[in-house]
Amino acid sequence: MAPDAWAASREARAGVDRDWIERFGDRRLSRLVGVATTNSYNLRAAEERLRRAAAVARQAGAALKPQMDASLHGSRSEQKFVGFPFGAGGIPSSISNSFGASLDVNWELDVWGRLRAGQAAAIADAQAQAADLAAARTSLASQIAKAWFAAAEAAEQVALAETELKVRKDTVEAVRGRFELALFEEGGSASQLRLVETELSTARANLAFWEGERERVRRQLDILAGRYPDGSQAGPGTLPRIPSQPPAGLPSELLLRRPDILAAERRFAAAGRRERAAHLARFPSFALTGSLGTTTNRLREVLDSDFGVWSMGAGVAAPILDGRRLLEGERIARSDERQALAVLQQTVLDAFGEVEQALVADRFLARRIDALEEATRLSADASLAAGEDYVGGSGDVLTLLSAQSRRIQAASQLVTVRRLRLDNRINLHLALGGDFRPRGK
Repeated sequence: MAPDAWAASREARAGVDRDWIERFGDRRLSRLVGVATTNSYNLRAAEERLRRAAAVARQAGAALKPQMDASLHGSRSEQKFVGFPFGAGGIPSSISNSFGASLDVNWELDVWGRLRAGQAAAIADAQAQAADLAAARTSLASQIAKAWFAAAEAAEQVALAETELKVRKDTVEAVRGRFELALFEEGGSASQLRLVETELSTARANLAFWEGERERVRRQLDILAGRYPDGSQAGPGTLPRIPSQPPAGLPSELLLRRPDILAAERRFAAAGRRERAAHLARFPSFALTGSLGTTTNRLREVLDSDFGVWSMGAGVAAPILDGRRLLEGERIARSDERQALAVLQQTVLDAFGEVEQALVADRFLARRIDALEEATRLSADASLAAGEDYVGGSGDVLTLLSAQSRRIQAASQLVTVRRLRLDNRINLHLALGGDFRPRGK
């Protein structure tokens, strides 16, 4: 049973709409998602699965209607009369022709509803595929948004790494200048010079890492957009501001909004209808048959009504001995129904858990951002002071390097946590069942 409110949020207004991508305020991102929903091969495959399921449902409905077949046949045969007195030409024989046309009708009366149950199962399958398509479309939008923000994080990290590289170069020059002046202090400038040169090499490696991440994410965006991954898709240079949190709505509303829950419910319904059809297959079946046509020994008379023949009939068929095939089929269908119910229940539980986790994570990520913003400000002041002390001769190189490293680490962590909160905001939209459809679709 769904709770009356979310444990992590008391807000109970209406849920999110299909324009949640717009909430991030980036038109380039919105355009890219629109292009991807048009070009994505995965979405095309999902659309074809939906079309196929719809065709299967229509095919299942055809079994409820009378079936009519037309046929035209002809034959020529010879019969020999062995044992009759031989004539001048040998064994006597007779050659005959037979031609006919017929229109045959067969209609199975769905007295117990077995065929209707099969049709209902196929319709439920098609509805589940429609929900799967909505889930695939929303998943694609979320993947692009996360890759877009990963590209923005990489761009900011590259800028930070370039700044770090410059700071490390300046530090190396300062330590080298002191070494050249032979101002030895606390172990000697030679070891200090090697230490700062090590930090410089580490900074170069860090810059190369984030440049590689930037190129990797660009190619990921190309693939998601359905294009060749040549890295031409340039991402944003900075992360956007965190948009306002979407209203969580009521937990019960989630059951009617999330496509994975809707798909699981429809598959459970389909399994129930198939279990019903398997049970009714053990009942007698009733059929009406009819035939109208002609039969003659001359081809030109095959459409002449004077040679017409017709027949009508009704039949009842009931299984008697089938080696328990129908009984076991019913048990299999009943097991499939119980399995579909368990999958539905787990899907609902997972959905509730995803919303609660996203709501909780957003609160703690916000606290981490506040703390890291303060740490970044304080470490920047400490780094500046340590640099001034070292240049003035009152500071040591270890304090300087430690202050610089703390400033760099705090700034880098702040960028990462900001991106994590954006990712979590996407997860919250998905958990709440936010759909996405490009404009005009």
